[in-house]
Amino acid sequence: MKVDFGRTAADYARHRAGYPAVFFDRLATLGVGLPGQRVLDLGTGTGALARGLARRGALVTGIDPSAALLDEARALDRAAGVVVRYLQGVAESTLLDGGTCDAITASQCWHWFERPRAAAEAHRLLVPSGRLALTYLDWIAAPGGVAHATEELILAHNPRWEDLRRAGSEIYPEWEEDLVRAGFGERELIALEVDVPYSHAAWRGRIRASAGIGACLPDDAVAKFDAALAALLVDRFPGEPLAVPHRAFALVVRRLG
Repeated sequence: MKVDFGRTAADYARHRAGYPAVFFDRLATLGVGLPGQRVLDLGTGTGALARGLARRGALVTGIDPSAALLDEARALDRAAGVVVRYLQGVAESTLLDGGTCDAITASQCWHWFERPRAAAEAHRLLVPSGRLALTYLDWIAAPGGVAHATEELILAHNPRWEDLRRAGSEIYPEWEEDLVRAGFGERELIALEVDVPYSHAAWRGRIRASAGIGACLPDDAVAKFDAALAALLVDRFPGEPLAVPHRAFALVVRRLG
């Protein structure tokens, strides 16, 4: 299934939730996002993680293949009053000089990369003992909740999403094997749960910005799904705002050698 988040850049920028402040606190305790630290954010998208790190004084560069997403990132940065340097490129071959990053992050995207190549590139770019953090903020699809009902609706409109929906929700053992082979060690984990408030309109926008809907379906199919989700919310989850449980987590490793 071909996925292009640039097709849904406006919804992505407006409706995807950012990481909670406490998450950045936890990253800092593991040496990621410190003031003055040179950080490269791979697959930066609209800069949600990059912006949070820049607010805390890190010197952040974000790289992403989508020009549309980077345009949204720059607009959000201007509104937030922060500065991030953005480059169009790919995680597997950034064309940046080696040994120039104190930390590297990858938010909501490691599963989209050619992981062994991305890990090797991160190792090349990092200074000795530099940190690599793979981070995710995913809704929790508990039975009976709005996220679970939404997932069922996505699958009804796009059965091919089944192959993708777990890809970003867990850290698989082979991910860590990729990192070890690339020269990383000292694995540390962050995991915390938060409720993210969404209005009906915002939740619909969040789902339109997902891989299974706006990033891959034709416009008429997206509109059909959106109407079905609007009806589901009114019928089964009429109260606003919705409190959607999310899990924020990170795998942080250190460059060895």
